[in-house]
Order: sequence, then structure tokens, then C-alpha cells
Amino acid sequence: MFTGIIQDIGRIASIDKQAGWRVRIETNLDLSATPEGASIACNGCCLTVVEKTRGSFSVDVSGETLSKTTIGQWEEGTAINLEPALKMGDELGGHIVSGHVDGLAIVESTTPDGESRRLKIKAPQELARFIAPKGSVTLDGVSLTVNEVEGDIFGVNIIPHTWEKTTLSHKKPGDKLNIEIDMLARYVARMMEAAA
Repeated sequence: MFTGIIQDIGRIASIDKQAGWRVRIETNLDLSATPEGASIACNGCCLTVVEKTRGSFSVDVSGETLSKTTIGQWEEGTAINLEPALKMGDELGGHIVSGHVDGLAIVESTTPDGESRRLKIKAPQELARFIAPKGSVTLDGVSLTVNEVEGDIFGVNIIPHTWEKTTLSHKKPGDKLNIEIDMLARYVARMMEAAA
């Protein structure tokens, strides 16, 4: 489990596609307490550490993950948001995030709003019903509050700190983002379906 509070922007150091997509990621995270087999959210995707060095770790990416996320677009030098898994006693500053990407959203627009940025995001049609004003959503691993919703388009406000400390500042209209809907919204929808 994660919180959607990004702790580092890592960089893709190498991708070995011969080994079934083994990706090595350079990071400033302190990996001393992260054993092999632990999880790190990489742009919102929960991936397992299979090797590590002092300044990098490697993950294996399955075909299923490649088909559901933006990982297939990664190349050497790509910047990605990183968050290690929660430990007992860690602060829950964002919201509960599983790291299981639900689909791909598309950036519709990004505009200044005072010191902040407003992003309009197009959700996949099948996920739009789970997104509500003042609810939570995760984009490329970043926990965000939904401001408004119109059909399958929703807006988020990115404060300067988040803009500076995540890869959202690199996004432009047409770019794809990994989206994970709020876990509570999923359960509420399922309960309502079962009651109908």
C-alpha cells in the first residue's frame, strides 16, 4: 500500500527487453531498509524490487502491466515518480493507494491558476463514474483531490510543491497518465450494484 505522496523523481537507467522487461531505475531514495522483494510505486505502478545497488534498483515488468500502464513508453532517461511502500507507523498524508493501475487517462489541458496549475484530465469511459468532486484520484502515482467533473473530464489543481516535486510538470496535452481510482469509490459502486 502507498499514499500517493511522491518521495523522489527517479530516472530510467536501462531497460533489458531480452529479459522480459527488466528495468533499472536510478534514485536518491535511501534503499537500505528496502529489501529485495519489497514494493516501490513507479509512476503509480506497484513493482517488486528484484535487485538493488546503493543508487538504483531493478524491477521486472509483466506483459499484463505493460498492456495497462504507460511503462511501455519508458526509455532511458525517462523521469518517473517514486514512492516506497508504507511501513507501520508511516504518516498517511495522501489517500490509500494500492499501486494497481486501472487504466490510462489523457491530459486535455494544463493552465496556470495563480501560483498553481489546473489540469483537465480525460478519464477512460469505464472509470469516469468512479470520479467525484472532492474525491481522490491517483495520477502517475500522485494523490490528488478532484475539483470538478463534467462527463469523463475532471479537473485537478496542482500546488507549486507538487508541480516541482513530481513529473506532472513534464506533462502536456495529449500525454497519457496512469490512473488509479479511489479504492473507496470502487467498493461503494460494487455495493450499490449488489443491492440493485
